[in-house]
Amino acid sequence: MIVVVTGGAGFIGSALVRMLINETSVNVVNVDKLTYAGNLASLAVVEGDPRYRFVRADICDGQAMTELFRVMEPDVVMHLAAESHVDRSIDGPSDFIETNIVGTYTLLEVARAYWSSLPPQKQEAFRFHHISTDEVYGSLGDIGSFTETTPYAPSSPYSASKASSDHLVRAWHHTFGLPVVITNCSNNYGPYQFPEKLIPLTILNGLESKPLPVYGQGTNVRDWLYVDDHARALWTVVSRGEIGETYNIGGEAELRNIDVVRQICDLLDECVPHAISKHELVTFVADRPGHDARYAMDISKIKRELGWEPRESFEAALRKTVHWYIENTRWWEDIRNGRYAGKRLGLQNIAATV
Repeated sequence: MIVVVTGGAGFIGSALVRMLINETSVNVVNVDKLTYAGNLASLAVVEGDPRYRFVRADICDGQAMTELFRVMEPDVVMHLAAESHVDRSIDGPSDFIETNIVGTYTLLEVARAYWSSLPPQKQEAFRFHHISTDEVYGSLGDIGSFTETTPYAPSSPYSASKASSDHLVRAWHHTFGLPVVITNCSNNYGPYQFPEKLIPLTILNGLESKPLPVYGQGTNVRDWLYVDDHARALWTVVSRGEIGETYNIGGEAELRNIDVVRQICDLLDECVPHAISKHELVTFVADRPGHDARYAMDISKIKRELGWEPRESFEAALRKTVHWYIENTRWWEDIRNGRYAGKRLGLQNIAATV
């Protein structure tokens, strides 16, 4: 079996590629444009495997994608390539529209043409798996959880672009018959995450004794999903999920952002003790515009129908994550010294109020 993974040099994509090479017998083609967040160093452990191949290409390039499908003849497409950081979408929405909407459209059209050319048996086996986010559902109040039938209400340019791509994928299934599955995941964390996101930024700033920025009062709640659990869920869905269905994936670990930061401070104080506690570095900053209050995922469908559930507790996986960043300074120092030094993003629209 040949699996094409778009965005395979990103955080979730690289975790998926590593899992597929290490835990399955499939051949993996990693297609990535290598934007700022793409990092082939995250795939060093599999790059020599004969079942792994990397192709540098842009999903918005229809000609390149058509040639890729012609040469590689995939049985499965797992589409993760996306711009994904909310703060960056506030500063520059156009990249999110281009990659997440136009790119998904381009890939769908190429996949449809390729799938239509296959013999019946291969058509029946082909799958297009679109990986999306819980942010398309908007914000929850104090109670309740997102289900697969929750109406879409995206709040940011990022979540709006992902909601648009979800709708395109469903339309290509219902109109053209393309065999698709969709997953919507909660907030991921773990090794190899680009340090603009809350958990790695807090870890790395803490290691460097820099301020630990927390938006507002840190009361925003997220459901945290360990990235290796997510990778296994994705393969479960593409292998056993029902065509045309959507599956929510979450870690069943709802926590306020401030509580996540405090747990990281405790772990850093334990692992790299210093005269001043990392808790002293916590700094509350102006909130993100349109910051969703709470996300929570109902994952009963994927549990019931496909038998998947998260293996890792948040406490154990966070400890592993902190240790990984402590032990892999070269991976993140290259990023901090070049592509991203920890500066806050998403300030463009709130500068007048700060």
